[in-house]
Amino acid sequence: MDSVIRTSSILELPTPHSGAWVRTWGASPQAPDDSVSRIEPFENATLRQIVRITGGGHRISLRISNEYGTAPLTIGAAHVALTDTDDAIQPGSDHAVTFGGRPAVTVPAGAPVLSAPVDLRAAALARLTISLYLPGRVDNATCHGTFHTLGWLIPGDATALVPLPAHAAPLPAQALITAVEVQPETPTRAIAVIGDSRVDGMGSTPGTDRRWTDRLAERLAARPGPALCVVSQGINGNRLLSDGIGTAALARFDRDILATPGLGHVVIAVSNDLFFSFAPPTEENGAFLSMFPGPPAGVDDIIAAHLQLAARARAHGVKVHAATIAPYGGSEMYSAEGDKAREQVNAWIRSSDAFDGVLDFDAVWRDPADPTRIRSDLHIGDHLHGNDAGYAALAQSVDLSVFD
Repeated sequence: MDSVIRTSSILELPTPHSGAWVRTWGASPQAPDDSVSRIEPFENATLRQIVRITGGGHRISLRISNEYGTAPLTIGAAHVALTDTDDAIQPGSDHAVTFGGRPAVTVPAGAPVLSAPVDLRAAALARLTISLYLPGRVDNATCHGTFHTLGWLIPGDATALVPLPAHAAPLPAQALITAVEVQPETPTRAIAVIGDSRVDGMGSTPGTDRRWTDRLAERLAARPGPALCVVSQGINGNRLLSDGIGTAALARFDRDILATPGLGHVVIAVSNDLFFSFAPPTEENGAFLSMFPGPPAGVDDIIAAHLQLAARARAHGVKVHAATIAPYGGSEMYSAEGDKAREQVNAWIRSSDAFDGVLDFDAVWRDPADPTRIRSDLHIGDHLHGNDAGYAALAQSVDLSVFD
């Protein structure tokens, strides 16, 4: 099923040029609080994490965040290498990372840092092993709550250790690394996706790159023509209008989306405002709903937020696409009133001509026998989040020509 409704092009993108930096992987930074997975305080330790980039290049740069840290963060050493299929480092690919020509850097609280370029040739869909040595005590590591990478905490400076030590402990959260950027040899653009847990791949198999954005990147990498990276900026529990788990999408849009190097397309895919606004409080979900303060959002509020994001994106010369809100009947968040609002928002997304393309994820996931619910074979059992097959179906439904 083709889930993209093509609309007339509202702008023509300038031709990208090779050699310009492009973001190839990203994870929206979050505060390390009780609402997300976090890493307990540590000291004199190395964080080793594996990420899969979506577009290739001959040089890379790392973005490391202390944006939610409460004290300066000292990185004593950093390394990056290509990853083998068995999660080992490819021989001869390990490179030291520097910052302004130095091997160490101190990042002020509230700030990110971008590394110097590393001459490392990596293909689209390559996996990178990134190691950061933190010599001082880190009480609050800026995290990303839904953990899709593989990572370990290793005592001492293990940045130059090629084999993973036997005493390495699994990380419970993704930490500090918020972006990888590449310098490609052919014209390349980035597609940045802002969303919630369905964008962040809640329900997909961790460590296997099976979010719909990952699957979309695989399809794009396999086709001929100009290269496209896919940058997933979903946050589990995120909303358009109000903070909750993660900063509201309207507030983080400039940082997570518009500041993306090489940005060519934006996809808006946020569902939670309606879910949380209309959810009937119960004994089971009451504590969860209390984590999401703020006024309830109605149909007009959601439409206005979409229009605001679209206008801000177009001011940066990029194309804007929106995803319809998939069903959630049968979940503890469901209400008939909320579902009616969802259908009204979806009808507007499909018919308003406000976007360069529409990804009709509602049409892909809904059960023909009960359109208020996700097909039973496409969710994890909570009637809200996809499984691997569900996210693959979303990615497969996208007409790739919408990004031409």
